[in-house]
Amino acid sequence: MKLSVKPMTAEEVDSRAAVLDHETLDELDVDDGGYVAIDAGDGDRVVTRARADRIDIGDSIVRIGARLRREIGVNVDDRVTVERADVRSAEQVTIALPFDIDARGDLGLYVRDQLVDRVVTAGQTVTVEPGFGSSSKRSARWLPVSVVETEPTEAVVVEEWTSITVSESPAEGLTVDDVPDRGTPAVTYEDVGGLDDELERVRELIKLPMHHPELFEILGVEPPRGVLLYGPSGTGKTLVSRAVIDELDVHVRTLSGPEIFSGSYGEEDPLGAAFEAAERDEPALLFIDEIDAITSDRDAGGDLERRVTARLLSLMDDASERLTVLATTDRVNELDPALRRPGRFDREIEIGVPDEEGREEILAIHTRGVALADDVEIERYAEHTHGFVGADLEDLVRESAMHAARRVRSALDVDSGDVDAGSLESIRVTDADFREALRGTEPSALRELFVEVPDVSWADVGGFEDVKERLRETVQWPLEHPDAFERVDLRPAKGVLLYGPPGTGKTLLAKAVANEAQSNFISIKGPELFDKYVGESEKGVREVFSKARENAPTIVFFDEIDSIATERGREEGGTNVGERVVSQLLTELDGLEELEDVVVIATTNRPNLVDSALLRPGRLDRHVPISVPDEDARREILAIHTREKPLADDVSLDALVERTDGFVGADLEALCREAAAAAVREYVREMRETTVDADTIELTVDHFDRALDEVELSRTNRRRFD
Repeated sequence: MKLSVKPMTAEEVDSRAAVLDHETLDELDVDDGGYVAIDAGDGDRVVTRARADRIDIGDSIVRIGARLRREIGVNVDDRVTVERADVRSAEQVTIALPFDIDARGDLGLYVRDQLVDRVVTAGQTVTVEPGFGSSSKRSARWLPVSVVETEPTEAVVVEEWTSITVSESPAEGLTVDDVPDRGTPAVTYEDVGGLDDELERVRELIKLPMHHPELFEILGVEPPRGVLLYGPSGTGKTLVSRAVIDELDVHVRTLSGPEIFSGSYGEEDPLGAAFEAAERDEPALLFIDEIDAITSDRDAGGDLERRVTARLLSLMDDASERLTVLATTDRVNELDPALRRPGRFDREIEIGVPDEEGREEILAIHTRGVALADDVEIERYAEHTHGFVGADLEDLVRESAMHAARRVRSALDVDSGDVDAGSLESIRVTDADFREALRGTEPSALRELFVEVPDVSWADVGGFEDVKERLRETVQWPLEHPDAFERVDLRPAKGVLLYGPPGTGKTLLAKAVANEAQSNFISIKGPELFDKYVGESEKGVREVFSKARENAPTIVFFDEIDSIATERGREEGGTNVGERVVSQLLTELDGLEELEDVVVIATTNRPNLVDSALLRPGRLDRHVPISVPDEDARREILAIHTREKPLADDVSLDALVERTDGFVGADLEALCREAAAAAVREYVREMRETTVDADTIELTVDHFDRALDEVELSRTNRRRFD
């Protein structure tokens, strides 16, 4: 059966197995877990275990890992023949090690674990991951092992119970450098997570013009000359490029900024030399990482940058059709527009911030070879790493491993340089290691803004059941039930205005809905956006919404929006910066670029001052009043603020509810805080005179009486100032 080769998915990655759909396995008469022979057409056959999956039903696809692809001699999208293979279980396998490896511990068991499920034959050299011994070549990625003898004698599969014997004599002529699959790419398609669609587009744009130029000749169109990958730093642009470069069988020439600007530009032509060298070995790929470092907008750059840009434009126009230029940048808007027109970099692919599913794939890749404890749940960390790009997630895993190493360092004899396999096997990265690493890892995609996933839930908000329900409908439901909104052709609301007296809980409600919706939370205070220079304030608004789009789902929270979005026309003279900020807000809310999975929540206690254009439908179109809490709400709020406090038997929340008519949430929180402070003051005074245990502290009615006097005085003063 002829099938098309595809890379493994992040969830199913396996260096030796072949993944096929159930229908294909039925046609081959192979059970899930059986064996198939894969033939690339050159006479060499590789036998491996088959695994069933439902992801490619009816697509005539076989998914195999990078090492097996190189062993067979095929690339992604090549066609191979797949047939059923009959393999017997190995009773015994004798192996021999390279003569320059010094191993310790129960090596037979270790190698057996490495070879389980692999098909081997006598005389074959296989590879295992090094994890034992003290050879000077310990840094090698793979360790070659020679298969001396098998029982039965034909091709056999190593089982859990197979006896592995290590020959006393080393393998003749075999060294740790003799790895048969040394051609395995340093970066493979399986090393890229959360970017399947982008990777497929890059692969097609580069492979088709190089390997099948006749397709474009038949169609009568020119192939793409350049592919530009752009997006925030750390999202995987260079990783995608390296994966494509390492996997494709083409000549690659890499160009860097220092190489271009070394010496006096004009005396030699490094750009021209690079294009000429690449065209001599076509089909070829010219890779320029961080292209903004060598070329920029000619209207803004210096004389040298303008000359380099002009030279690059000329070379791309004259380049061979079998030469493709691949470039990356995280500052796409700073490139000269002439570079981005058709015929030059005519294909632009955004490598954006990963969503939850993408983050889970990336974490699965980076923890692939990590010794994780059973309490580590990758899915949970994917949920709570909003704004993390691939580089951040890699750093999170690395820091978790470093924390685990520091934790067990005292138990290992590191100074001697000899660590046996048993000690290494005891090391595990635990959930506590991940939590500790997460505290010190900041999301790159949101580093310039105040971003958090608030640690506030609906349980921390007392009362306001109607308000909670409206916020759920506006913010949570579009994210949790997008199919229902699509079915009735309903566009989610873009914004919500929470208005009411100070201290009623508007900010708390916004944080709670962000947490419940598992969204990023960008908090903006008015003065942060204002700048004395013309245009900078509007730029700040644009950057806020740009970050929100890149990291969706996101809630953009404007606290006290009346301070930045007052009614236009009131300012006379000056720079009118407030009016320009309002205009920019209106543009972002209903401009040409759609706000997908981005909701704006604004709060104010003076809604009459907010510009009316912001309040119309299609912008802040949900107006939710937050009133002074009633008795039931006050009881819930008091219960929340006293649930961790030791209340005396004489304290009745119902009595406090009756005595706090007109109190808002902030007043009730202050009441509980003042009562606790009064109890602590009383304890400290008693402790000076006699020995008193802190466990005896309780909040009594007397403490609340004194706290009520304090809060009432504060409320009176506040009304006086108002």
